[in-house]
Order: sequence, then structure tokens, then C-alpha cells
Amino acid sequence: MRAVKPTTWIVICDGARGRVLVNRGKGTGLNEISNSEDEDARTPTRDLGADRPGRTYDSGGRGRHAMVPPVDWHRFEKEQFAKSMAEIVNSAALENRFDRVVLVAPPRVLGDLRQALKPQVKEKLAGEIGKDLTQVAVHDLGEHLGDLVRL
Repeated sequence: MRAVKPTTWIVICDGARGRVLVNRGKGTGLNEISNSEDEDARTPTRDLGADRPGRTYDSGGRGRHAMVPPVDWHRFEKEQFAKSMAEIVNSAALENRFDRVVLVAPPRVLGDLRQALKPQVKEKLAGEIGKDLTQVAVHDLGEHLGDLVRL
């Protein structure tokens, strides 16, 4: 009887760029199956949202000052991108397209991803790497993935 090789998805993102790679078992290497980028997540906060913050009067005096915007739009866009990457993985898990998943992202984005994952995906989580590997070529990823994925 031949052993079934597990299919592993590797999700690599940084809050604005993301890739999904698949490994179908030892000796099969990595193949990229999805690649996406969000230009808004790369745009500085000053260029997102309103042109200038509104102005208000001091509560106890005559001075006026700018109001601080309540949202960091740059951070908001990065969170939205992480949610969209998690949705790709969530949908694939419901279709049983993989047996295991590995998340690779900077720590803050990794937290955003983890928070957006469905319980079905969390059960298949094989590991996490808290690094930005979005610029690393596919053939060089093996040394970064260590024992999490057998290439």
C-alpha cells in the first residue's frame, strides 16, 4: 500500500503582498498557485483618507488645533489585506484543497492572519514563521521553511 503524501499550503504575506504556494509531498518542491498585491496597503497614511484632519477649538481656551484622525488608514489597509489572504485559505479549507497549512509573515501580519482564520483552518495549521519572505525566490524558500515542509 502506497502512503498518501499530504498537500501543504504555504501562505507568505507582508500586509500588502501575498503568495500561496503548494507542496504535494517530499520530492515535489513548491509551486506558486496564487499571487496578489494591494497598492493601497503600500500607500502612506497621509495619502489615504481625508485630505487634512479637521480643526477644533480647545475645550478650555481660545486656541484651535487639528484633530487626530481616529484610524491609521495604512494599518487598516494591511489588516484588510491579511483578511483577504485568510479568506483564500478559508475557502480552500472548506473545499479540502490542502491537508496542512504554514503561515509566513511578519509578527503583526501573522496575528492578523491568525485572527481571520476559521477553526477548520486552525486545525490544519502545521506551523508559523514570523518573517517577511515575500521577496524570497521560490527556489530559495526551502532553507527558510526548515522542517515544516519537506521539499
